[in-house]
Amino acid sequence: MRADTTFRVSEAARLLGVSDDTVRRWIDGGRLPSAEDAAGRTVVPGPDLAALALERGRSATGTPEEVRADAVSARNRFEGLVAKVTSDAVMSQVELVCGPYRVVSLMSTEAVEQLGLRPGVRAVASVKSTSVVVEVP
Repeated sequence: MRADTTFRVSEAARLLGVSDDTVRRWIDGGRLPSAEDAAGRTVVPGPDLAALALERGRSATGTPEEVRADAVSARNRFEGLVAKVTSDAVMSQVELVCGPYRVVSLMSTEAVEQLGLRPGVRAVASVKSTSVVVEVP
């Protein structure tokens, strides 16, 4: 299976976590290059989309209450809402909804209580792993 090298506006928007209109504004403003595919649809070259994604990731800054991305070694940060917390006396499972992603963390119940994690609380999941599986759709 071959990975696509161009993405339609809606695909680019989904991958960047923005609206279709935002991607169109970036194209119109020259921030994101585009072309037309054989069907006449506007497409964004994959390498240009990746460069913009990196730029956006590097320029993201947190509020003073949040841990800054450049102050920790984990670079994979997913901001979202706590959706569910399941706890026993010692351990807890915390489920976050981060855009289209579901992130589940196991931690001590003491940590859950200290952080005040409960459904509806905004949180950031920082992921650092030595083993990451990458798939091509």
